[in-house]
Amino acid sequence: MLLEIVLLVFVYMVSAFVLALWKRDNSIVDVFWGFGFVLLAWYGLLRTMTFEPAQFLITALVTVWGLRLSLHILTRKLGKPEDFRYAAWRKEWGKWFLPRSFLQIFMLQGALMLVIATPIILTGLYYQPQHWGYLVAGGGIWLFGFIFEAVGDAQLRRFLRTRREGQLMTGGLWKYTRHPNYFGESMMWWGIFVLSANWLALISPLTLTFLLLYVSGVPLLEKKYAGNPAWEAYKKRTSVFIPWFPKKGRGEK
Repeated sequence: MLLEIVLLVFVYMVSAFVLALWKRDNSIVDVFWGFGFVLLAWYGLLRTMTFEPAQFLITALVTVWGLRLSLHILTRKLGKPEDFRYAAWRKEWGKWFLPRSFLQIFMLQGALMLVIATPIILTGLYYQPQHWGYLVAGGGIWLFGFIFEAVGDAQLRRFLRTRREGQLMTGGLWKYTRHPNYFGESMMWWGIFVLSANWLALISPLTLTFLLLYVSGVPLLEKKYAGNPAWEAYKKRTSVFIPWFPKKGRGEK
């Protein structure tokens, strides 16, 4: 089954690469990200046909998360050009654009998808009956993260419809963390890990949280606003990831 999953992800990401070439837009891969986990979860469930409580719950929660995320990104992308991060790589890579796109974007994301999907894969391959407490704790952590991400995305979407030039989103959940959507996504995968009740699956939330904090999430977005006085002031008073009360500036009560 493991080899089948690897081949499934490979074919899926190659399909995304071909579509990106046709559309001249590598940021399409972001839309494929959430859908890919939904595909893996349902493949594992239908392949094993065990329908154990943890496996069924993980499949349901991953489906809700993946569909919401991919549809959110898709609606945000409609009619928009390639995301600034991928556009910069397109320019930077020059004649090596095709091989580097295939390997560093699509194949790399496919490999990361397999790593982060570890709880899904292990639950299908090596499921053992577990205490109901894991289901309650994991489901609760996931629900908290899902609400946090969904509310943060909704607040940002509403803000973007009415914002003035140069205005930053600093209200709602964004008052307590500069990246509520990333924090929420991380919490969801910590919940999925707890649901799997398998210590080997710890690699999943650790990898995702590391990527969001130090590689593809927070650093790339914050680099975009670096040097902006309003951003620098917001950055000083607001937690980068874990929600916390904002720091008061000098002279504030």
